[in-house]
Amino acid sequence: MGSGVETTTGRAEEAAVIAAVRAGDRAAFAALAERYRRQLFVHCYRMLGSVQDAEDLVQETFLRAWRARAGFQGRSLFRTWLYRIATNASLNALERRQRRVLPPDVAPATADPQAAPTWRPELPWLQPAPDRLLEPAAPGDTQPDAVVVARETIELAFLAAIQHLPPRQRAVLLLRTVLGWSAKEVAELLETSVPSVNSALQRARATLRTRLPARRLDWTSAPRPTEEEQAVLRRFMEAFERQDAAAMTAMLREDARQAMPPAPLWFDGREALRAVFEHLFGPGSPGTFRMVATAANRQPAAACYLRPHGQAEFRLIGLNVLRIEGGQIVEIVSFSPELVAAFDLPPTR
Repeated sequence: MGSGVETTTGRAEEAAVIAAVRAGDRAAFAALAERYRRQLFVHCYRMLGSVQDAEDLVQETFLRAWRARAGFQGRSLFRTWLYRIATNASLNALERRQRRVLPPDVAPATADPQAAPTWRPELPWLQPAPDRLLEPAAPGDTQPDAVVVARETIELAFLAAIQHLPPRQRAVLLLRTVLGWSAKEVAELLETSVPSVNSALQRARATLRTRLPARRLDWTSAPRPTEEEQAVLRRFMEAFERQDAAAMTAMLREDARQAMPPAPLWFDGREALRAVFEHLFGPGSPGTFRMVATAANRQPAAACYLRPHGQAEFRLIGLNVLRIEGGQIVEIVSFSPELVAAFDLPPTR
């Protein structure tokens, strides 16, 4: 939705904000800003690739908004004004941070199924987001901004791709393509010209064409995981619990791959993954597995618990986020527990 779209609700809200500012009513101002927490979180998360950083940036946005409240005169929608603050705060943050990465960004693929993970927690790993953080703040919310987050703009593949864009190109792409701002509005926010914005968008799209997987270039609104995808997830979970390497392999597309952050370790191709599964589920299997369905970044996902031989409890060992196309698994990103704290998964079962 373009930020220039005026609505009766928007005009009434502007009047309420201006009244709160003039009255110095911090509680009223905060209550109005709070309505946009979820949407601002999603925007900051796309910019930064980190759940924790995005949550911090939303808090910073609210503080900046209150301190700069005298500058809001209702010439734009309150929502638009908050997005301006959040975008600038994100750009400032990106000046001090490295881009977020996944294993293919930092190491070549390995074909050794017995390769031991070498943990690199100091690297700025891309973090998955639980779907509950992508929902409107309240069930049935009908505000114009309370829209379903399109899968193509929140999937891990998209987030990993835009990490390769310079921060300002990233902002231009998200504001123009995802949020629907006009080139003029983006130029005003970034204090640049419309031709510069259009050029940045063109360069950003060219980079994405080289980074996004096939069939991930049409960013139209998409539903949550389909029934077919959920069925594949169930089969994946059942095969994992049975420790059935053949069944796991049969679900993979030929070019499937698996990555294991925070280790710079990944496997490329169905045959490489077949060897990984056979090794994991072979005579040296570490114990019994239990899988629990969840969802991350609008993708099917399953938390993995392991009960080592001779022990009573299942302990969380990771979260597997699946990308499924045409009924086949094309990517598994297996995050360690440290990278999925936002999912509030119990450590034992």
